[in-house]
Amino acid sequence: MIEEKYERVNGSSSGSSGKWRAIWKWFFVSLLIAVIVLATIGEVVLHRAMPILKGRVLETLSTRFNSRVEMDGFSVSVLKGLEVSGDGLRIYPVDEVVAAGATDPLIALGHFSFHANLMGLFVKPMRVGTVHVSGMVLHIPPREMRKQAPPHARHMGKIKIIVDEIVFDDSKLILGTIKPNKDPKEFDMSRIVMRNIGPDAPWKYDATLVNAIPKGDIHATGTFGPWDNESPGDSTVTGNYTFDHVDLNTIKGIGGMLSSVGEFNGQLNKIVVDGTTETPNFSLDTADHPVPLHTKFHAIVDGTSGDTYLQPVQARLGSSDFSCSGAVVNVKGKGHIIDLDVNVPNGQIQDFLKLAVKTSPVVMTGKLQMKTKLHIRPGRESVSQKIGLKGGFTLGEIHFTNPEVEDKVDMLSLRAQGDPKAAKPGAEDVQSQMVGQFVLGDGKISFSKLNYTLPGADVMLVGEYTLDGEKFEFAGKVRTKAKLSQMVASKWKSVLLKPVDPFFKKNGAGAEIPVKVSGTRSAPKFGLDLGHKAANNTGDEGGK
Repeated sequence: MIEEKYERVNGSSSGSSGKWRAIWKWFFVSLLIAVIVLATIGEVVLHRAMPILKGRVLETLSTRFNSRVEMDGFSVSVLKGLEVSGDGLRIYPVDEVVAAGATDPLIALGHFSFHANLMGLFVKPMRVGTVHVSGMVLHIPPREMRKQAPPHARHMGKIKIIVDEIVFDDSKLILGTIKPNKDPKEFDMSRIVMRNIGPDAPWKYDATLVNAIPKGDIHATGTFGPWDNESPGDSTVTGNYTFDHVDLNTIKGIGGMLSSVGEFNGQLNKIVVDGTTETPNFSLDTADHPVPLHTKFHAIVDGTSGDTYLQPVQARLGSSDFSCSGAVVNVKGKGHIIDLDVNVPNGQIQDFLKLAVKTSPVVMTGKLQMKTKLHIRPGRESVSQKIGLKGGFTLGEIHFTNPEVEDKVDMLSLRAQGDPKAAKPGAEDVQSQMVGQFVLGDGKISFSKLNYTLPGADVMLVGEYTLDGEKFEFAGKVRTKAKLSQMVASKWKSVLLKPVDPFFKKNGAGAEIPVKVSGTRSAPKFGLDLGHKAANNTGDEGGK
């Protein structure tokens, strides 16, 4: 009885265990089959997805840009949806531009990648959230390469992929030129984010780039497009920018930290820029005296040549307002030539002397009016060695900061008026004016005309002054209201000079005296230039 019960119980346990073993067996077999099926489906999907997606990418781009598209590498992974990547993608210009001689791809991508849902394979057009691109080069061919012919037939295809956003890293924009004396204009862009990527509407962008010379960070936001397939350089661009932490010391010969803000609009071939700059410590290496500089400018950047036209620049140096207009011209293999017309309607001479001349304090103060042409040649030298100025100026309310020089000027005025007894050190400063024509270059200023007018006298000089303030050399003549005999305090000296008066009296002046000014800023020398007088007399006689 007991044995019978045991067998029934034991048999029941054995049957239950066998059933579970059967269930687990079928479970693992089913799982294995499912894995095999999924792997097979994945393999099928992968093999089908790769040509499908590659075809969609190529067809979308060739349709959008109406041109030939090539790609070196393409891969797809289905482990996490659709992971797509490609290398060496190239989009070429339209056929007319290629026929005109364009050889570079219009757009070249080093690498791109994006993620999409598996269901995207069954939806047309497929929507992609973000495409990541690295190493893009956008090469805009010159407008002249577009043949004047009817547009060619469009590539027949459809837009099969819609992208919400593209993120570009380490990109470059090159504006080509066919002009033999011009270099292509290049812009390096560290990061660009483009949104709302549509075929017929402007694309929103957010771009960051590092400018090489002068070195600084540029951030710009705005819109780009619609893209012009026939003439990419005519594609519209708008935006606002900030240019921060700009180190002017990266330009040899000048210094300071600049910041700039502004806006721009136009086409890639021709961009109009309006902005302002602030440089609180602008300096030249000839003096190394920082002076605040503010500018407000309107400029046109010609992408076909790389030239920039300033029309105009309103500026303030220290407390002096001035304006300039002209061009920054790109010269192939050399850099840039800068040619500007500069107008200073009512400035302070001390602001310009402090910027350009090492002497401290500045030689003089006074009100300045000046018109000059500024030229900076291309080359690797310092800006102070390349810069050239040619023009004219008027100075009013002149005061010499060196007391010895000012005393000599004041005493000269009193003697020239016939009041030699008052001509003593510490005499009251006189009001004087200077008019000149000059050329600046090679570290010195050469004056072809320097007329200095003060009460009782006119001083007419020619000569040179070095920008380091260490040397000057002038010669000319002084025309005075008084005669020579009236310019000395001693009565007996006055009597002795009276016989000489007729020799110096000339052209209505009481006296016309040859003089020279030479030496250094610390030891100026003023004296008669009797040799110059004799030479002039000889010349006069020879002309009779």
